[in-house]
Amino acid sequence: MAVLVAIGAFLMTLAGGWTAQRVTDRRHLVLGLAGGLMLGVVGLDLLPEAIASAGGEVFGVPAALLLFVGGFLVAHMVERLLAVRQAAHGADGERVPEVGLTAASAMVGHSLMDGVAIGAAFQVDHGMGIAVALAVVTHDFADGFNTYTLTRLYGNERRKAVAMLFADALAPVVGAASTLLFTLPEQLLGCYLGFFGGALLYIAAAEILPEAHHDHPARSTLLFTVAGVCFIWLVVGVAG
Repeated sequence: MAVLVAIGAFLMTLAGGWTAQRVTDRRHLVLGLAGGLMLGVVGLDLLPEAIASAGGEVFGVPAALLLFVGGFLVAHMVERLLAVRQAAHGADGERVPEVGLTAASAMVGHSLMDGVAIGAAFQVDHGMGIAVALAVVTHDFADGFNTYTLTRLYGNERRKAVAMLFADALAPVVGAASTLLFTLPEQLLGCYLGFFGGALLYIAAAEILPEAHHDHPARSTLLFTVAGVCFIWLVVGVAG
């Protein structure tokens, strides 16, 4: 059952990537929407689930929040190191393609864990599996949208963006199938979600949204960002 549901996530991811490809003439709106979707996924989906699952506190701070900050800092350091390396080769000020591929790879890793989450939920209870699957399948549209957008944003060729999109689409199927072989501890899943949420927030706040408003500081871009957050809120509410 979990693998069949993950196939739905596969199709939704491809649908999100296809949508991102068809709106190149409204790039600022695409980026604004992508930023809103990412903010919504982090604040309304990943972080609450991470806090609930990651276990106790470390020196008075929930473990999930420590990993959340760690993910943010790691994303920042990776981007800075890649930017410095690019500048050393005389390309200062240009987009670093490796950053886009790294970010897209993180999305693939997240989708893999989405599939694992579906399988693990079905291991606990059929009703819980359905609820988790609904949330995952719905927001995988945003994952596909963001994976393609992130890869192209940093100057990568279209074929690389499509390859990352297909990898992201296949990841939940692989993740769900893997749970037929093992049981994932809930605490480990929560820790991963916290760390990934921090990295995703950095990408949204430091890269996607500033780029969306750089050439087109329009109200429509802001409205698309708010719409992205509200869409994830609706998904979380329906799934809950």
